[in-house]
Amino acid sequence: MTGLVPDVWRVVARRDEAPAVVTLDLSPVVGSPPPFRPAQVNMLCLPGVGEVPISVSSDPGQPAFRSHTIRAAGPVTGALCGLQPGDELGVRGPYGTSWECEAAEGCDVVVVAGGIGLAPLRSALTTVARHRNRYGRVVLLIGARTPADVIFGADLDRWRARDVDVRVTVDHADASWAGPVGLVTDLLAAVEIDESRTAVWMCGPDRMMQAVGATVVRRGVAAACVRVTLERNMRCAVALCGHCQMGPLLVCRDGPVVTYDRIAAFYAVAEV
Repeated sequence: MTGLVPDVWRVVARRDEAPAVVTLDLSPVVGSPPPFRPAQVNMLCLPGVGEVPISVSSDPGQPAFRSHTIRAAGPVTGALCGLQPGDELGVRGPYGTSWECEAAEGCDVVVVAGGIGLAPLRSALTTVARHRNRYGRVVLLIGARTPADVIFGADLDRWRARDVDVRVTVDHADASWAGPVGLVTDLLAAVEIDESRTAVWMCGPDRMMQAVGATVVRRGVAAACVRVTLERNMRCAVALCGHCQMGPLLVCRDGPVVTYDRIAAFYAVAEV
């Protein structure tokens, strides 16, 4: 449902993805999960603790449950990460705009993820991989703090098998890591881009999204073809409380996914 009263859902499975990162598979106690579009958000609610917006990270074609990948970063997300199969919580949604996979058909797609930012992109990547022949070149660039922080390892292998060019870099390597060390923008510099037919989707820290957006626009990609998700700015999900305002935008109404031309100016404003 998409009102203010949550429905009761149950945890049906739990997976540890990385340190302090957990994926919960959820299913409603009554009925079936409603359909969603890639990057749409559910509000996950724990009575007496609070609620947070978390994007659905599962395959849109999976009818039995909805996955949410959560990093423990505060009281609510910490409590959510502690849930076990059989535990119940409140869920309302889905809400918001999507990556618009259909609009990118026929284009090259460059996906840039920083850390847990891969989670809001996972459903879109799953969709693109399933319909791989509808897209041109597909490149996934991932930046993580350490090798242990790279999530969805099995998915990365599956996407590679579907001709997705997956490249990963880390800030700090260990003895197990033989790949690149550095920023995700370093990976981007090595990617050839046909500016006339490229869509860019990105999610990660604000500085990363600002740098990536500015870089690809400077390289000729239209700002309207670059999309970012502002999920972290959402509060009530129904544009009533005002906490999500960014200039003329209300993220709960206009997002979480918006085109870069609508948000670029606000990246230069402190504390926005």
